[in-house]
Amino acid sequence: MEIMDVIKDQIENNDILLYMKGSPNQPQCGFSAQTVQAVMECGQKFAYVDVLSNPEIRSNLPKYANWPTFPQLWVKGELVGGCDIITEMHQKGELKPMLVEAAPAE
Repeated sequence: MEIMDVIKDQIENNDILLYMKGSPNQPQCGFSAQTVQAVMECGQKFAYVDVLSNPEIRSNLPKYANWPTFPQLWVKGELVGGCDIITEMHQKGELKPMLVEAAPAE
């Protein structure tokens, strides 16, 4: 499978997906740490991809998304944004309702 197809598949098959440096339990940069904290505080399950251990995704996702930096939060197939946008949405109370609506019912 081509890397662009892999990225497309990941985005389409995960309602809430965070591309980040490291993992939620061990973020490898401050921006990823801030973003994952905001997302986790919303209480919804989410998938993540560590771009540091996936260099092909790291180099191709910015082209796919037309967004140059990490982390990237994708909700229902749409790019929401990076650290600044996610942090601001969380502080304004806009992030949690979006994630609750996107989360699959259990």
